[in-house]
Amino acid sequence: MSGDRQDDEADSLAGLADREGWRVEGPAARVHYSGATDRYSIEFYAPSECVVYWKVPPDESAHETAVPVGRDTVPTPLRERIREDLDAAGVDPEVERLSL
Repeated sequence: MSGDRQDDEADSLAGLADREGWRVEGPAARVHYSGATDRYSIEFYAPSECVVYWKVPPDESAHETAVPVGRDTVPTPLRERIREDLDAAGVDPEVERLSL
């Protein structure tokens, strides 16, 4: 990986770390969202520039595990917020729409 690419990744992660709720862990940044009945963990992976949505069990004491979910199951306002955060961090917000 070139130095410029590493610098771009570091900049994008730092930009997300400055956004409300985001935290950086290695080459990824994560934010958690709780709606009226749903909970999600959203991860942005800098090396591959991809976003993954995870549905989190509604009860923290449950013995269920978070599972990846398709974008079409994620509320539109949440997806819009993620694109806004990516854009503010200097990441092309279109990466949110990419399928894995």
